[in-house]
Amino acid sequence: MSEETSWQTSNSRYLSTALAWLRGKLEARANQIDENPEITSRELGLAASGHAAIESPPEPQSPPKGKRNRREPAAQPPAPSPNSDVSEAAPGSLAQLAAAMAAAESQTSDPPALIALARRLGLTPFEREVLLLCCAMELDAGIASLCARAQADAARPYPTFALAITLFDAPAWDALSPERPLRYWRLIEINQPGNSPLTTSALRADERIVSYLKGLNYLDDRLAPLFSPLELPLDTELPPSQQRLANSISARLQQLTAGESFPVIQLLGIDSPSKQLVAAQAARAVGLHVLRLPAALLPTQAPELETLARLWQRESLLLPLALYLEDVAHEADAPTAGTHSPVNRLLARTGGVIFVDAREALRGLAENSLRVDVAKPTATEQRDAWAAALGKARGPSPALLAAQFNLSVAGIRHIARRAALDTAAADSGIHDRLWAECLTSTRPRLDSLAQRVDAKATWEDIVLPPTETSLLHQIAAQVGHRSTVHESWGFASKMNRGLGISALFAGDSGTGKTMAAEVIANELRLNLYRIDLSAVVSKYIGETEKNLRRLFDAAEDGGAILFFDEADALFGKRSEVKDSHDRYANIEINYLLQRMEAYGGLAILATNRQSALDPAFMRRLRFVVNFPFPSVAQRKAMWEKAFPPQTPTHNLDFDRLARLNLTGGNITGIALNAAFQAAHSGEKITTQLIMESARSELRKLGRVINELEFHGTGRAGRVA
Repeated sequence: MSEETSWQTSNSRYLSTALAWLRGKLEARANQIDENPEITSRELGLAASGHAAIESPPEPQSPPKGKRNRREPAAQPPAPSPNSDVSEAAPGSLAQLAAAMAAAESQTSDPPALIALARRLGLTPFEREVLLLCCAMELDAGIASLCARAQADAARPYPTFALAITLFDAPAWDALSPERPLRYWRLIEINQPGNSPLTTSALRADERIVSYLKGLNYLDDRLAPLFSPLELPLDTELPPSQQRLANSISARLQQLTAGESFPVIQLLGIDSPSKQLVAAQAARAVGLHVLRLPAALLPTQAPELETLARLWQRESLLLPLALYLEDVAHEADAPTAGTHSPVNRLLARTGGVIFVDAREALRGLAENSLRVDVAKPTATEQRDAWAAALGKARGPSPALLAAQFNLSVAGIRHIARRAALDTAAADSGIHDRLWAECLTSTRPRLDSLAQRVDAKATWEDIVLPPTETSLLHQIAAQVGHRSTVHESWGFASKMNRGLGISALFAGDSGTGKTMAAEVIANELRLNLYRIDLSAVVSKYIGETEKNLRRLFDAAEDGGAILFFDEADALFGKRSEVKDSHDRYANIEINYLLQRMEAYGGLAILATNRQSALDPAFMRRLRFVVNFPFPSVAQRKAMWEKAFPPQTPTHNLDFDRLARLNLTGGNITGIALNAAFQAAHSGEKITTQLIMESARSELRKLGRVINELEFHGTGRAGRVA
């Protein structure tokens, strides 16, 4: 017989004995009423008024708030012997039942559910008997009629406090106080309609507690919709850096002495998957299961929050549970921040082991709260995780994946499994599938904050002077070899600033800044995101900083190049402090500079006015690439690349077209307009058609048209 089966058998035996003892007490009281109704009526009346022969109550034992003993309290005294009047009515059977209950209650390990509950929740013997009386209504169909007989009132086939006072020894008047365990922990409910006295109102046991006494220990169904389990496979191995954090947390929990409250464990950082692994591993080490609760589901009304806090703490005392409060907003983002936020109020009103998933430390918590910074695995650990997840599969090298993507161990394993399944279904190489899965996994957070650009341009499409082209190649090379230089060659240990790469693209509109960003993204096979400044810059104080924080946090997973177009609007010179708005604007720029240094990817800043940038900001840029106005030779090369090979053209005079004083962006637009016009008229694209489109483009730009440049052009034949 298993230990669980043995305990269930022992618990059922004890519960049957307790119910038999209770029935004997009720029958004895009912018989006493039948024999002497006048005396009994007087006793019941005194009990109802609170003046029955109630012994002096013991010192109030306040229910634990925010505390939980790691050790079981000492065993409660044996079950009280029947009171003198009742024991005389049935001395043999009640005495034997009481002795059997006392023997079971003396167990120090694996006691019956009623005794374990009384110990954990701090019930006195009288309160425990009141709870048994209420639960008996659900467990024994004959208890209702006995309650009516014992109260000499057929209209009261239910337990009341007056009945409990007259039925059990050592009654205490404060047993139904809101601060005593029966009501504080919501073990019983009082149905007190209208002006009915408390003592004669019906008492009802909580359904969860009734099931607990029967040996069914499950999460309260009022909490179940809010919580979900935080699963950790048995074979999960954390990276060494995260395992050390989990070990330190579990060691701190195991060092707590009896009666000492658990500290709130704040897991700080932006990588929630890693924090979940650390929390689950630390909880497992102390024998706890972790349940997740999104902070957004916390009620804002005080009564509802109080009920949630008490029910959760009750569950944490009845089950080996720990709470993982996830997605706790930064105080600057929270609608109700500070010490009176729902999160802080919940933490102040409940106890047990609680993990808080927050980006930054919360204010207003107890001094003993434990703050743990949880970062993603190191580059070396990510490389090892990739190697373990891929096994013998031939794909991108683990070092390359670890260099380009900053992922948690859980994310790495999920991507590897997904790529393997997709490869088997599509019969394609795992190299492409694995890289595509990495890019897809890093997209969702950024897609809602910036515009993803479908990078199509290649090195053959861009025309720049040799110096600028060389700089672009250097940028791509540094992004691709970050891991080698920083980790393998040890430069990361000598650098105080961030390990990311920042570049400034400066030049007039249309000179190829966006195309250059596309070329680099295409070369590195990374996502390119254009930052919408209207969604970042805000006139409200603090909003721009908040938007920047969200943007950079979302980009930390890697696989993305951030392209700030017209960056001078955001990264302009820091203003002199003339008023509060100037001061906050400078704070936002300083915050931006810090995030740029800490960002682990490639950030490209494009501006039409390099002189507008703050010199302090310029010093922090790794590369500055100037995009000059194209020369005649460069414009000719651009015209030659402007039309795809399949486009029908006829004797285009590229030398003549190159004399038009245009940028690469203008040339692309003119070529596209000429193509549409030719398609409409059914002709091939000719020099004259292009010149007509160029004339329209110059008018749009407000430029002076030199008619000599347009003289002598002719129209060619139709498309064959």
